[in-house]
Amino acid sequence: MFNDTLIRAARGEKTEHTPVWFMRQVGRSQPEYNKVKEKYSLIEITKQPELTAYLTATPVDNYNVDAAVLYKDIITPLAPIGIDVEIKAGVGPVIHNPVRTEKDVENLGELDPFKDLDYVYKAIQILTQEKLNVPLIGFCGAPFTVASYMIEGGPSKNYHRTKTMMYSNPDLWFKLMDKLVETSITYLTAQIKAGASVIQIFDSWGGALNKADYNYYLAPGMKRIISAVKAQNVPVIIFGVGASHLATEWDKLGSDVLGLDWRMSITEARDLGITKALQGNLDPALLLSDWSIIEERAKKIVEEGNRTGHIFNLGHGVFPEVSPDVLKRLTELVHTHSKGL
Repeated sequence: MFNDTLIRAARGEKTEHTPVWFMRQVGRSQPEYNKVKEKYSLIEITKQPELTAYLTATPVDNYNVDAAVLYKDIITPLAPIGIDVEIKAGVGPVIHNPVRTEKDVENLGELDPFKDLDYVYKAIQILTQEKLNVPLIGFCGAPFTVASYMIEGGPSKNYHRTKTMMYSNPDLWFKLMDKLVETSITYLTAQIKAGASVIQIFDSWGGALNKADYNYYLAPGMKRIISAVKAQNVPVIIFGVGASHLATEWDKLGSDVLGLDWRMSITEARDLGITKALQGNLDPALLLSDWSIIEERAKKIVEEGNRTGHIFNLGHGVFPEVSPDVLKRLTELVHTHSKGL
């Protein structure tokens, strides 16, 4: 029997229990994952559909979470459009041909998803047709987040080059945004066609901007992506870190669900007048604490969500040091405690 609890919660409905999934539920906290990583890199794994499907499904089997999230990275669609990218251990995405001029943007190619990334969609098909009885969450990186890697050449703490292009050469900025918006729409549409039934947009670093700049430089593109996904009757989640000051702005973008990090509580979001479904938002660092502390904090979040339009998650990804037993126990706690509300 298919468990659609998360989809119903994403649409704002009251559910029998609060659905749970964890960002980075596939990762270094899992012994199965670490065993595979001894032999293959992230990119090598994602190019093997059976292996990707195995890792994606494992947390569902182990923790009893209410959704799977496709194992891949937000930079996956970049290589096919001409970006020389690698994932460096301990660093993250590194771009060897940064995009900084008009010619660089003009040289970016078109994404042909089922040809360029056939392995991604094969993995989705294996998961949704053979392995899962819960929704599969597909995703992409938001244009600002992806652009920051492309322009900076890798991870950044201050986004100086990115913001310089945005402020000093807005025509070039919007040209790059248009390219990334269209690539994202193509990429996500193919994920949905292959079987993904929920989409999350990781606007991971969008919080680096203030409200006015976000609304001017980023919001139009985000609205286009969200509208294209929603047109296919698939719920959309937006998530970012350190972006509580943008909560009311993100609320206007048209998504079904607003993902919160640990800096803003569900009650605080509701007090701002946000009525759509919310996702979150236990501080992931708490998972390294004593169980009594985890239990107290998790119960409070579940009670604030009140089993209506709430998806339980962390405020960011699972740390490698977290015990799989804690994730399993936390999932069971959320399910059990929410049923009593």
